[in-house]
Amino acid sequence: MAEVVVFHHVQGLTPGVAAFAGELRVAGHTVHTPDLFDGRIFGSFEEGLGYVEQTGFGELTERGVRAAEPLPRDAFYVGFSLGVLPAQKLAQTRTGARGALLIHACIPVSEFGAAWPDRVPVQVHAKENDPFFAEDIGAARVLVSDCTDAEMFLYPGDQHLFADNSLPSHDPDAAKLLTQRAVEFLDSR
Repeated sequence: MAEVVVFHHVQGLTPGVAAFAGELRVAGHTVHTPDLFDGRIFGSFEEGLGYVEQTGFGELTERGVRAAEPLPRDAFYVGFSLGVLPAQKLAQTRTGARGALLIHACIPVSEFGAAWPDRVPVQVHAKENDPFFAEDIGAARVLVSDCTDAEMFLYPGDQHLFADNSLPSHDPDAAKLLTQRAVEFLDSR
């Protein structure tokens, strides 16, 4: 089974992100969930975004990179929204990365100064009308068209953090399908 690193979204390492990680563990994977916010969990997206803006996107990305440093290099990297920043950076730049699951977001590959590695499969998961993902869909389409082993899954609806079962935006059907696809992705590589 695989080593997996799951990075949380702007509201923190919520029970919903932990539950997703738990599902991957049940499937037999070793899952790490670094807390980029040092235990802070925010009650709203806006509160979390305020903390992120105060701390800095770059600093939070580097916290994720540092958190992964002692972990095995041949890992899969999973990011929920904000967590896509460290997940994508590690998948693109860390030697040995086995794959990436980018959930709710996708950053232009050029952000990390390197082309997407051919040997690293990737999936992007988002709601088709998510207003936050609307900013990222162009980057996701380029990634999927340029990468030899890439897929994008768009789910009906407009909820941003639909895969987190502890938030009001949770969509149980879409989250179940995403989790199924994530487990299949990890199991097949």
